[in-house]
Amino acid sequence: MEINCEFILYVSDQKKSRDFYSFILDKEPSLDVEGMTEFLLSGECKLGLMPAKGIMKILGKNFPEPETIKGVHRCELYLEVPNIEESYSRAVEAGATELSPVTLRNWGHRVGYLSDPDGHIIAFASI
Repeated sequence: MEINCEFILYVSDQKKSRDFYSFILDKEPSLDVEGMTEFLLSGECKLGLMPAKGIMKILGKNFPEPETIKGVHRCELYLEVPNIEESYSRAVEAGATELSPVTLRNWGHRVGYLSDPDGHIIAFASI
């Protein structure tokens, strides 16, 4: 069974997030329409950006509004990249907040942690 994947981040400003991720990933979106921006990361793996208001239309009132729960980190976007220093620097240049510098971690990867304008955790890693 083949499973394709897409990770969707709920964002406060789709255009600002699109520009941020386009810059740090050094690629243009594969889809960019009102309500969804997608970046093809590799193979069939995509990163999606959806306005937080859009998910509320889908999930309804039984789900807390993403805008009201900022700062609660429940996942991270872990990206293995060919040049970690370049990727980390591009993210900082684009306005990411530095959380932990690029360091050799005890699991064998060099990893640096940042957060995007919405507070989502981004980890740039290399083996």
